[in-house]
Amino acid sequence: MINRVEFLKRSEPFNLLPDEVIMEVAEQLQEIRYSKDTVIYQQEISKMRGVDIIAEGEYESFFYDSTQTKRQIEIHGPGYCYGGISVLLNRKQSIRTVIAKKGTTVYFLHRRYFRSLIKAYEDFFQYFTSEFGRHMLNDEFAHFFKRPATFEESYVASEQLYSRKIDSIEYRDIISCHADAPIYEAARKMAANKTSCIFINDGGNKIIGYVTDITLRDNVTAKAGNANDPVKNIMDNPIVSIDSDAYVYEAILMMFRTKTRYLLIKQDGDFVGFISRSKLLSDQAQSPMVFIQSVKLALSVNELKRKWESVPQMVTQLLGRGVNAEIVNQVITTVADTIAQKVIESVIEELGAPPAKFVFMVLGSEGRKEQTFKTDQDNAIIYEDKANEHREEVREYFLEFARIVSDKLNFIGFVYCEGGFMAQNPEWTHSLSYWKRNYMSWMAESVPESVIKFSTFFDCRSIYGDESIMTELKEFLDEELKKPMEKLFFHMAKNALQYEPPLTFFKNIKTFTKGSQEVFDIKRTMTPIVDLARVYALKNHIFEVNTGERLKALKAKGVFTETAYLELIQSYYYLMGMRLRKQSAQIMHDKTAPDNYIDPDTLTKIERVTLKEIFKTIEGFQTKIRMEFTGSLLG
Repeated sequence: MINRVEFLKRSEPFNLLPDEVIMEVAEQLQEIRYSKDTVIYQQEISKMRGVDIIAEGEYESFFYDSTQTKRQIEIHGPGYCYGGISVLLNRKQSIRTVIAKKGTTVYFLHRRYFRSLIKAYEDFFQYFTSEFGRHMLNDEFAHFFKRPATFEESYVASEQLYSRKIDSIEYRDIISCHADAPIYEAARKMAANKTSCIFINDGGNKIIGYVTDITLRDNVTAKAGNANDPVKNIMDNPIVSIDSDAYVYEAILMMFRTKTRYLLIKQDGDFVGFISRSKLLSDQAQSPMVFIQSVKLALSVNELKRKWESVPQMVTQLLGRGVNAEIVNQVITTVADTIAQKVIESVIEELGAPPAKFVFMVLGSEGRKEQTFKTDQDNAIIYEDKANEHREEVREYFLEFARIVSDKLNFIGFVYCEGGFMAQNPEWTHSLSYWKRNYMSWMAESVPESVIKFSTFFDCRSIYGDESIMTELKEFLDEELKKPMEKLFFHMAKNALQYEPPLTFFKNIKTFTKGSQEVFDIKRTMTPIVDLARVYALKNHIFEVNTGERLKALKAKGVFTETAYLELIQSYYYLMGMRLRKQSAQIMHDKTAPDNYIDPDTLTKIERVTLKEIFKTIEGFQTKIRMEFTGSLLG
C-alpha cells in the first residue's frame, strides 16, 4: 500500500491531490498484468470502465486510418494515466486504439471514483482538459479525433442538457402523508415545507399517489370540497419515477410523455427525492425541451403546424452540435407525440367524452420512436369491450373520432398513410378482443404476405389513453409467443433478408438512377437492422419497440455479444444521422419534400468508407439470421 501511495504521489495528475485522498485512491486500485502484447481498447468502440495508471511496461496508442494504418503513434510509460479524456469527453469510449505491451502492469481506477475526484478537485480536472487542448492543436490528431456523438455529453459541458445526470442536480426531499389524513392536514404540511407537491403513502413505505397545488385548486377549492375528507379521495396518480443515474434529457422527455409534473428519484431501488418539471426546464434556456413545452402550450392546429415545420431547423442544429441521432430521434418523437396528444385532446373536447376506455397507438417508425421527416400516419385505436347494446354506439364514436384526428394530423404535416394503416380505416379501430384475434390470426397464418404486411403492428405503443389496455395486449402476446411459432419467425427472418445492403461484387456502393443522380435508398438499407432486431426481440419475449432498446435488451439477455451490439447500434444510428441530415437539408435549404435517397458522390471519402463497412456488418448479421431461423446459408 505504501508503494502505491508513493507511486501516486509521483504520478500526474494524482500528485495534485491531498495526501489523505491519495491514500483513499490507493485503496481502490486494482492491479492488472499483461503477459503478452494485447489490444485492450479499440477507438470509438471500447467502453472505458475507468482509467489505467501504468505501473510497469508501456502502452502504445494510435488511430487507425481507413487503410488500417497506425497514425499518431504514442508510447506511454510508467506513471501515465490513460482513459481520462475518453471518460470525460468521448462518451466513455476510448478515443484511440491501445496495445498493452508484454510485461505491462497497470493500476485500474473505476470511473465512479475517478469522477468523484473530477468533481471535487478543479486542478485534477483541468489537467485532463489541458491535455486534450494540447492534443487538439495537432492537426493530424484533430483530424482523426472523431468528435463525440454528443459533444455536450462531456464533463467540460456538464451544465449542458445531454451530459448532465439526475444525481448531479439538487432534488427535493420527499414530503409525504398517510392516505387517510384529511386534506387540510396535507395542505398544511405542504405550506410548512414550502413545497408544491406532497406524496401520499399507504402507511408503510409504498407511495400510492400525490397531491399538488393544482390538485387542491381543481379538486377541492373549485368544487367547494370538504377539507376534512381523506386526501386519498383527491390524489393524483400514477407515480412516475426515474433512476438517479439517468440523464436530465431523459427525465424531461419522460415527463412530457407521461404528462406528469413531478418525478420521483430512485436510487438502488429506493425513492430518495423528487424533482419538478419547472425546475428541470428552468435550467435549459434554449434547449429543445423548452420548444416541446411551447408545443404543449399551443392553442390551435395552425400553431401546431408551425411548430412541426420548425422541427427540421432544430434537428439540423442538434446534429450540427454533434448530438447523437438516437437522442435526436427521441426529440422528434416527443414533439410528434405531443402534437398528436394535443390534437386528440381537442377532438375529445369537440365530440365529448369517449363512451369507453381506449388507447390511441402509433405503429411503424413512429411506434419505434424512430420518426424522420419522410413519414406518414401509422396509427390505430383499441377500445375496451362493451356489452352488445353499446357496441355500435362505441364504434361509431371512435370511427368519427379517428377521422377528425387523422384529418387534423394531415393538415399539420403528418400525411395520410397510402396503405391505409390509420385509425380512420374501420379495419384498424376495434375492441381489445377483436385486436387479440387479429394478432392470433397473423401469427397462426404466418404466410409471407401477412408477415410483411403486419410486422409493423409489432412496433406499436400507446401515446394516449388507458395504458392498461396496452398492458393486457402485451400480456396476451407474451402468452401466445410461448406457443410454437417456427413459421412466424421463419417468415419474419425471410422478411429481414429481402433487403440486401447495396454493395456490388467488388464491395462498392450499388446505386440506381433517380432523375439525374445515381443514388441508394438509405431507409431500405436500415430496414434489415430493424427487422432482425424485431424478430430476435419477439423470439426472446422482449416487448421494447425501439430498435436501439431492443438491441440493448438482447445484449443484456446474452443473445448478442457486446461487440455485436456495438456494431449494430453504431451502424444503425450512423445511418439514421445521415438520413436526418439529408431530409433536414432538403426541407430547409432545397425547399423540397424530404426523401430517403442518398447520392454517394455527395459524401466524403470517410463517409463512403464507413458506409461500406456498415453494409458489410449488415451482410454478416443477415448470414447469422439466415442460419438461425431458416437453417440454410442460402435462405
